[in-house]
Amino acid sequence: MRCIREEYEKLEKRILSPRAVLSANSKGRLRDDPKCPIRTDFQRDRDRIIHCKSFRRLKHKTQVFIDPDEDHYRTRLTHTLEVAQIARTIARALRLNEDLTEAIALGHDLGHTPFGHAGEQALDEVMREHGAGGFHHARQSLRVVDVLEKRGEGLNLTRETRDGILNHSKGREDFSPDDKGPATLEGKIVRIADRVAYVNHDIDDAIRAGIIREDDVPAECLEALGRSHSRRIGTMVKDIIENSSERDAVGMSKPFRDATNRLKEFLYDSVYMRDESGLEALQKANQLVKELFRYYVEHTDEMPAATPDLRGDGTRAVCDFIAGMTDRYAQQTYTELFLPRGN
Repeated sequence: MRCIREEYEKLEKRILSPRAVLSANSKGRLRDDPKCPIRTDFQRDRDRIIHCKSFRRLKHKTQVFIDPDEDHYRTRLTHTLEVAQIARTIARALRLNEDLTEAIALGHDLGHTPFGHAGEQALDEVMREHGAGGFHHARQSLRVVDVLEKRGEGLNLTRETRDGILNHSKGREDFSPDDKGPATLEGKIVRIADRVAYVNHDIDDAIRAGIIREDDVPAECLEALGRSHSRRIGTMVKDIIENSSERDAVGMSKPFRDATNRLKEFLYDSVYMRDESGLEALQKANQLVKELFRYYVEHTDEMPAATPDLRGDGTRAVCDFIAGMTDRYAQQTYTELFLPRGN
C-alpha cells in the first residue's frame, strides 16, 4: 500500500503558508508512536479526540444555561463544534494547518467541569482549601489527554496540539492581540475562535431564554458587527482573516476588536451577573460540586474504580473524578449521597 500520509505531507509543503506548522515537522509526541500510513500526525490527534470518552461527555455538560428545558441551547459539545467550524474557516483562509487547528479546537474544553464555569470555580476553591493548587479547565484538558483518557495511558497527542489546548483560554481579558498564548498560529486561531463563538452564541441563547431582547444589545455593536447571529460571526471572521493575513499574529482590527470587547462586557453585565434564576442555579451547582468533592475526599474508597496509578493522591483523584462528571451524573450522585429516600 502506498503511503498516503507522505503524499499529503508533500501537498502541505506546496499549498500551506510558510507560517503554517507542517505535519511532517511536528515536534512529536510524549511517547514514540509508529506513523500512520494514511493520516498525518495532526489528523490522528483529531481522530483520537473525537473517539475519546471525554469528548462524548461534553454533550451533557453545561455551556451557560444549566439543565435547560429548551432543546436548542448550546452545550459544551455544541460550543466545541462551533469553535472548530470558525477556527477551520480562518485557518483555511490563512493557509495554515487546518488539521492541527481542528484538533486543538475539538480538545480545548475536554477538561471542563459539570455546570460550566460555576463548577470550575467550585473546584478551584475547594482544591485551594486542600492546598492542591487550584483548578483551571485548560490545565485539566491537558491532563485529560495526557493522563486520564484510556485508563491512564492518555491519548499521546502531538506537542503542538497539547500546547494549543493548554494555552487556549483568554478568560475575561480584552480581545487584544498579544504574544501570550499558544506557540503556533493554529493555536492562536482557536484562542480567538473560542471568544467569537461564545460571545455570539451566548447572546443568541440569552435572547432565546428571554433574559435579554435583541434591542438590549448595544446599538454600536449591532451597527459595527451586524444584527443577526450569523452576520456578526461572518463579520468577525472576515476581519480576523483580513487583519491576520501575512502576519505572525492572529487578531481583529481595532474597530471590530472594540465592538467585540463591548459585547463581551455586555454579556458579563447583563446576562452572566444579572440573570437571577440563572445565578440561583449557578450557586446551587457551585455548592453541589463542593459537597461532592468534600465527601469523596473523606470517602475515596467509594469512588468508582479508577486507574490504579491515579489513586495515590486522593485529592487529585477526586478532582479528576468530579471534573469528568456530566451535569446529570453529578446531580444523580448528589441525590444518592445527600437526599433522604422515602421508605
